[in-house]
Amino acid sequence: MKFIAALQAVVTAVPFDGEPSDAELDAIETEMPLMLAEVDLLDAQIMTIDRPATELDTRRVRRARNRVLAARRDLRNRTTGSMSVPGGAA
Repeated sequence: MKFIAALQAVVTAVPFDGEPSDAELDAIETEMPLMLAEVDLLDAQIMTIDRPATELDTRRVRRARNRVLAARRDLRNRTTGSMSVPGGAA
């Protein structure tokens, strides 16, 4: 029979300070334009949930989707552009 108290020292050996590291903060800052674009898209979709979508609502959702796609493209280009490909291949 194993006692939980005997395993507690192994589980809690490293205290968690609860703060994000600098690398995590940099990753959040890099992804922030995409997150904001996704929030705008969600807001546009929420506005059309309980009523029939007008032409203005349709355009608003379409523009928000396009901003999300552009933000994803920019993020992908920014992250893959910084990586080097072995052998010089592009």
